[in-house]
Amino acid sequence: MASFLTYTTTLFTLFFSALSITISAFSDELATMRIEKVSHLHFYFHDIVSGKTPTAVQIAGPTKGGFGATIMADDPLTEGRERGSKLVGRAQGLYSVAAQEEQALMMVMNFAFLEGKYNGSSISVVGRNPVMHAVREIPILGGSGLFRYARGYALAHTVWYDAMTGDAIVQYNVTVLHY
Repeated sequence: MASFLTYTTTLFTLFFSALSITISAFSDELATMRIEKVSHLHFYFHDIVSGKTPTAVQIAGPTKGGFGATIMADDPLTEGRERGSKLVGRAQGLYSVAAQEEQALMMVMNFAFLEGKYNGSSISVVGRNPVMHAVREIPILGGSGLFRYARGYALAHTVWYDAMTGDAIVQYNVTVLHY
């Protein structure tokens, strides 16, 4: 009888120890699980290549622009279309003229947000931008802060362009999935 009692006690101890470990592991997994969110962002990108304080400058390629020209940018992102509109972030990175037969850029940019809920967070935009199309779709391949593990797309639409200077204002509507 004593051996049966010892056997039963040992069995219950092992069972409840295993159950406790399983519950603990499941609890830890639930604590680290995050729910994916979708954010929709709207802002204006001001690419100023002219004047005394341009926000984008050519750093490589042919001197007259064209295929191979590479530009480094630190462009303001604003809430409204006007230059004096509230600054919400900066577009920092490179774009290059990557097509010989049309106006298409290869963009490698971080949109770093400086205001509101997304202050200190950024999204990485990497892809083709055929600038003569009315609306261009550019992939989002990552991010930081609230946009960690981000993916999605940015729709770009040029709302103003000065052919004499090359300055432009581009409206962005961004859909980003993140945790």
